[in-house]
Order: sequence, then structure tokens, then C-alpha cells
Amino acid sequence: MANIIDRVIGFVSPQAGIARHFARRQLQRAYEAASPRDTWRPRRAGASANADHQADAKALRSKARALVQNVPYIWAGLNGLAVATVGAGIIPRATGRDKEKINELLTAWFKVCDADGRFDFFGFVKAAYMAMEQDGEVLVRKRTRSAGSGMAVPLQLQLLEIDWLDSAKSGTLNGNSIVNGIEYDVLGAVAAYYLWDQHPGDVAAVRGRSQSQRVPANQIIHLFNPGRPGQGRGITRLAPVIARVRDLQLYEDAEMARKNLETRMSVLASGDISGAENPASMGSAGEGQASGHHDLGELGGGNIVGMPAGMTFTVVEPKAAPGYVEYVKFQLHLIASGIDVPYHMLTGDMSSVNFSSARVRMLDFRRSVTQMQWLTLIPKLLMPIHEAFIEHAYLAGRIKSRDKAVDFSPPKWDYVNPQQDVQADLAEIGGGLSSFSEKLRQRGYDPEVVYTELARDIARLKELGILDTMLFMQRGNMPTPPADANQSAAS
Repeated sequence: MANIIDRVIGFVSPQAGIARHFARRQLQRAYEAASPRDTWRPRRAGASANADHQADAKALRSKARALVQNVPYIWAGLNGLAVATVGAGIIPRATGRDKEKINELLTAWFKVCDADGRFDFFGFVKAAYMAMEQDGEVLVRKRTRSAGSGMAVPLQLQLLEIDWLDSAKSGTLNGNSIVNGIEYDVLGAVAAYYLWDQHPGDVAAVRGRSQSQRVPANQIIHLFNPGRPGQGRGITRLAPVIARVRDLQLYEDAEMARKNLETRMSVLASGDISGAENPASMGSAGEGQASGHHDLGELGGGNIVGMPAGMTFTVVEPKAAPGYVEYVKFQLHLIASGIDVPYHMLTGDMSSVNFSSARVRMLDFRRSVTQMQWLTLIPKLLMPIHEAFIEHAYLAGRIKSRDKAVDFSPPKWDYVNPQQDVQADLAEIGGGLSSFSEKLRQRGYDPEVVYTELARDIARLKELGILDTMLFMQRGNMPTPPADANQSAAS
């Protein structure tokens, strides 16, 4: 809207007035949320991902651990993620040269890969994944062993909580920059990590350590899921829901206290208490005169109690507040959405779940899990481990080539409706929309292994002479005998 100055300028110079009008239009906000009248101001606006991590990650990590340890549904959600993402194991299978020998070595190495001796390979991967989701990040240190250690391949892995990283370490070293305990070269690649010699929160930890140790980056696998460009450290998956879970826990505590009051009945007595049979239970005279009230004792269950004449009694019965269950369910739905797990997986509550809704939600959840498997867990943990394994096996003379070709088979998904799912897969294969190998991979199987087993099984059935019988059991009819056999039988 033009003011008096605009009108005066427009009267003297219409061209200048039009220019002022369009210039004023450019000052208007295209997005309402960007208006200066909006009082919301984000915290640390414009801070980098690393600056946010340095300021908040430690507090978030501590709170996330407390929730996992003390809140049942948070533990259930985190464990459900691990079950879906890792399951009984994401299996690597070598596919290049020396693949038979490499797979044989892998099978033996899986049993002794953990430097601390607590897990086999698949348990190690599960523990690393859960630590990453809970804390936001985790470290795996490669430990080279001597050739005479008796291991299939002289390599072990040590799983370290992110607390081992000296996050306060910052500065420069030989032209490299150190940020949050990680050293970067001039091109931005990670050159080293600064680790304590023991967990800083250990009871036996030595106080007053002045300096952490520099460990080259090729000895460390840093597993985290970056959410922003340039992010060098991870943030716990629970960060978006920590405050909400805390508030819900406070609400549940208050509701429990209120429920305790609801189960109790109190009685207010007024009037002349001089005729009471047990004056001692009413408190001392001084106490009564000072406070103006007396404790008349407890009400005995199932008793008939005589009351003195002249007293009036009022029963106090707290009333139940409605809506508790609905409110808690609503909050749990939001929490489940915040950590991207289905509500029934978080709570175990199947009361409002039907087949269609469960199937649709599980399809979304599967896509999320598959993304985590193939964009984070496999390329940032399993591939580096496999490459280190091949290098150590080659240098130890166990294999003849450094061929690192490998396939990974994630755990297969259970059928929601087995008959319909199998028929849909067969229809896709028959219509040329998919291949047998792709469908096998989607179920967590290695196609080469399946084809080899099928060929071996068919050859064995032929050798035993029962292949036709097996086909009959599959199709429901006996194989048709050859034409010449029918003619000879008729003659």
C-alpha cells in the first residue's frame, strides 16, 4: 500500500513511483515462515553439522543410553531394528577368484574375529549396529595378529564405544586439521583418529590423562549414518524423541501416583471427639491445638466400628481422570514414527492392527531397513571388513589373489501372506518383470548357492530314480508314459 511519500514521488515522477512500488514488492516474503514477525528462532542457526555435534552429541548420547536402559518400549524399538536389519546375520560370499578358498577361510574366521572374544562375526555386526543406532556412531579397530597365531587369517576386530574417541581434541597437525577428535588432510579425507588407551568411563580408568594416542585412519572403521553434507560424526537415532519420551515418562509417573490415591478412601471427621474410645490415636493435646486436626487411625477392612455421637463424617474418593490410554497411545505413535519403527514393534500392541494396515506399514518399514542395509551397514562396515580380511589373507599367503569381489545376503523377510506373495513373485518372473536371481536375493539367498543346490538335488533324485515321483507330488498327476510304450502295451 502506497504511503504519502510514494504518492508525492509518483505525482512528480510516475516512473520513479512505479520503481518504488516494485522495489517494495520485492521486500515481501515469499515464505510466511521467513517473516520477521515470526517469533520462532532456531537454536544455533547456521551452525555446521560438526559444530552441532560438538555442542550436543555427548548429552544426547547419555540421554539415549538412559532411555534404552530404563524405558521398555525404547529398548523394544531398538532391538526390533536390529532384528530386522541384521537378523541372524548379513552373510558375505566371495564371488571372484579363489572364491571357494576365501569362503572356507571366512567360515573359520567368523568364529574368532572378535578381539575381545565375546561375539562371532554375526553377533559382532549386530552389536556394532545397535551401538551405532543408540550412540549415533561406533568404532571398529582392526587388530593384526602374528602369522603364527593359529588363526585362519591373522586379523581380529575390536568394537569400541565412541567414548574412546577424544572428542575434545581439536587443532592442526602438519597442515591437517583436527575436529572432534578426527584428523583430516588438506583434501578433507580422514587421516587419523585420536583414541584413549582405555574407556574414559571405566571404573579403573586412570585420572588426569593429558593426551590421547593418534591412530591412523586405515586401522579404524568409523560407522555412522550421516544426515548432513560434511557431517563427520554421528547423532543418536533417538535424538528426535528424547524430550517426548522424557515428558511421557513424567506423565506416566504422575498417573501412577494418582492411581495409588484412587485406590485409597479417606474420611474427614468433624464435631466433638471427646467421646472417642482411643484418644491416644488422636495425637497429643499440644499437637491437636497447634494443628487443628487429629489422626483418628486407620479404617479396618470388614470391621464394624462405633463412632462417637456428635461427629460428622465426609468420605473423600478421588475421581478417575479419563483419556490416559488414548493419550499414551497417541504419544507412542509419535515416538514410533520418530525412530521409524512400526507402532506394534515398539509396543507389542496389536489391538488396532488389521492385515491391510500391518502389510502397508511393514512394506514401508522394509524399504527403510533395506536402505540402512545397502547404503550404510554394508558399504561402511561390512565392505571395509571384507577388504581388510582379503588383504590379511593375501599377505599371510592363504590366498593367491587380492580379488575382493563379494556379495552380501541380508536376512530374508518372512512372508506376510505366503501364498499371495509367492504367486505375485512367479507372476513377475513369468511376465519378464523380474528374474529368479533377483527374487532369491530379495529373500536373502545367494542365487549361485541355490542353483548349485538345485542341480545337485535333481541329479541325486535322478540317480535314485524318484524324480518322477517328486514331480507327481508337486503337480498332482503322474508323468505321461512315452507313446511307443503305450503301443507296445496294447499289442
